Amino acid sequence: MNTTYAGNETLIGAWFAPLGRARSLGLVLGFSLLTALAAQVQIPLPWTPVPITGQTFAVLLTGALLGSRLGALAMIAYLIEGASGLPFFRGGNSGVHYLLFSPTAGYLLSYPAAAFVTGWLAERGWDRRFLTAAAAMALGSIVILFSGWMWLARFMPATAAWHQGVQPFLLGDIVKITLAALALPGGWKLLRGKASRKN
Repeated sequence: MNTTYAGNETLIGAWFAPLGRARSLGLVLGFSLLTALAAQVQIPLPWTPVPITGQTFAVLLTGALLGSRLGALAMIAYLIEGASGLPFFRGGNSGVHYLLFSPTAGYLLSYPAAAFVTGWLAERGWDRRFLTAAAAMALGSIVILFSGWMWLARFMPATAAWHQGVQPFLLGDIVKITLAALALPGGWKLLRGKASRKN
């Protein structure tokens, strides 16, 4: 068996190859549900309407594992599920109104783009080494934080939006990025080991 993998393959793509339509659909739905589950893990902060949640970790990991197209589709599916009335947004919230008019909607609306960016870089091999994996995750995180900040600035001055919607989450994002960046190269190492044992 060939133990080399195409540069445009993500970890999930290589692990479950070939990815047919049914399997791709299952992964898209599965990762949308993972994001919904992560949204329920939240720590409210008294000085900001933006809580700490597990969502951003799920979004970035989805992009890195599924790639640009499937990662973005998983996040679009997640937004559609929540907007349609399923209690998938943080704290069990749902509905189109919440998606479009909540002070935190900017973060939600950025998820497809963040997953796409992270996945696009993963498809180019950035997920195979710690530093590049961390950089890919960081760029995806910047997309989320920037979008969230700009949206929150509709409800308060831009400086206040920065202090309430970005600054408190920088350290937590560094921790999430580090954990994911450690896991991704480890996953590739396991995959190569699995393939070599089959030879």
